[in-house]
Amino acid sequence: MAQLEITLKRSFIGRKKNQIQTAKALGLNKTNQTVVKPDNEAIRGMIQVISHMVEVKEA
Repeated sequence: MAQLEITLKRSFIGRKKNQIQTAKALGLNKTNQTVVKPDNEAIRGMIQVISHMVEVKEA
């Protein structure tokens, strides 16, 4: 199963509540923090909500 490396590149300051909650649900708390998650539709949907704040690579 493929894995995704998700890195938070932008701050939470001034963001909508649902975007902050989505990032925290992915395990992203600080800028430049990276997490590895499985590549599935649920994770892809969460990434789409905060696509302007994160950088995604296949691991």
